[in-house]
Amino acid sequence: MNDPVIPNSAIDVIYRRGSVRSYTAQKLDPDTIHLLLDAAVRAPTAIHGEPWAFVVIQDTNLIKRLSDGSKKVFMEEARRIHHDHGARAFDTFKDPDFNFFYNAGTLIIICGKSMGLFVAADCWLAAENLMLAACSMNLGTCVIGSAVTGLNSPEVKAELGIPAEYSVIAPIIVGVPDGEVATTSRKEPRILAWK
Repeated sequence: MNDPVIPNSAIDVIYRRGSVRSYTAQKLDPDTIHLLLDAAVRAPTAIHGEPWAFVVIQDTNLIKRLSDGSKKVFMEEARRIHHDHGARAFDTFKDPDFNFFYNAGTLIIICGKSMGLFVAADCWLAAENLMLAACSMNLGTCVIGSAVTGLNSPEVKAELGIPAEYSVIAPIIVGVPDGEVATTSRKEPRILAWK
């Protein structure tokens, strides 16, 4: 592709987006969060189901408590699943100061109502819209998939006001990056067929 990429065009944002794991203390204002949520719900949705719902958390003490609880659940799960693999891969998570949410000031949890055929796919499409919108606004994001099981516990859902018929699909941290956002390379697309 020899054409120059237009700054902040859709293709530029797609190539520029990277996962951010270091944030400044600056809080996002409500208008910015509403803009991100509005972008999220513009995602494609099967049979116009729009199964998504959102939880926005900016209370740093709550985010830290959720991190500690999710970390514990994740480590128990990891030990059970990977008992024969080297435990060193999980050493970072054992550090009591390690924060699953990287001290970001905002955690947006995308939930899906009942787990129908396309609910998870729709919610992940909304997540991508949210992350691309954030990148276009020079904000950082990172999906914290390792927190899903902990956030889906009945006690945590009750504390966060998530009804029983909803499941946590995509926890995403959002904030002002502390430094440059490094993008990672990707392998060339693997094309299985082109007929």
